[in-house]
Amino acid sequence: MHRQELIKKWLADLYPGQDIGLEFAAADADFRRYFRATWPDGASCIVMDAPPEKMSTDAYVQVRDVFAMVNVPKLLARDREQGLLLLEDLGRVTYLAALEHDGREQVRRHLLLEALDTLVEIQSASQPGVLPEYDAALLTRELNLFPEWFCAKELGQPLNFAQRQLWDAGVQALLPVLLAQSRVFVHRDFIVRNLMLTPGKPGVLDFQDAVFGPISYDIVSLLRDAFIEWDEPFVLDIAIRYWEKARAAGLPVPAEFDAFYRDFEWMGVQRHLKVAGIFARLFHRDGKDKYRAEIPRFIKYLKRTSRRYQELAPFYQLLLQLVGKDETDEELQAAYPVLSYKG
Repeated sequence: MHRQELIKKWLADLYPGQDIGLEFAAADADFRRYFRATWPDGASCIVMDAPPEKMSTDAYVQVRDVFAMVNVPKLLARDREQGLLLLEDLGRVTYLAALEHDGREQVRRHLLLEALDTLVEIQSASQPGVLPEYDAALLTRELNLFPEWFCAKELGQPLNFAQRQLWDAGVQALLPVLLAQSRVFVHRDFIVRNLMLTPGKPGVLDFQDAVFGPISYDIVSLLRDAFIEWDEPFVLDIAIRYWEKARAAGLPVPAEFDAFYRDFEWMGVQRHLKVAGIFARLFHRDGKDKYRAEIPRFIKYLKRTSRRYQELAPFYQLLLQLVGKDETDEELQAAYPVLSYKG
């Protein structure tokens, strides 16, 4: 039976005798799709369709309960065997859509400060042993998506021996710094596409991959986004405001902002490498080109940070060999000195 027909039958069994409309709402990078079910009185819910032969809904349900202190969708019904969830509808307006509609600085700042409050609330509930560990093995697997999919598939340039040495040197410098960060609940895709404009707190979506890991990960996700780019002074301003809120909440961020911002930037390198690899894989393996055009933004992020810290110079040298120089490199050379992590 076609999945959409399966959903209609499931809804008819849940709400017999009611005329329920069904329309496509969204699709994720993986195999999940979302449909909006609408009743004659205008009420609506969201159906998550996760084909059980391809993925499980268990993690979504678990993390939804863990993150229940913030505005996550209420779980209204579930068919685990068929991979169907009926969820509260948090509306149609994502933070991304709201920011693109009204780009005034006061609007941007207001929305992002609301997002920071939600992030701090999630992090403040953190405890070990609840979510999977964001450990060295997982961080490394994610990093390796870059040479496997961006270099070998997107560029058609598998790393040669000398390039592999640069890569290994960069990874060996990066990982210990990430693993040394304090650990909290990590949403793992805390971006403006996954935040909904709702009354009161922002709605939070797409949290099923949450882990227990480095405290700077989610704020990097928010401020170094795939789909919207902020200028550096604005990023710095919001990062400072996050750091202040985190300290006020008793979260284990470094006592000095400079140290936190270095952690933020280095964490960003891991995420940017991973996301460039994921977006390349989505195109070359899965035939999804929706995200491919955003890869250059992550290469720019990577160049900016790896150029700024001498310990990350192997990544910068590798990027120059892979994609060459551009105006970003000239701007970096003029604007930023080379720093050391320990500074």
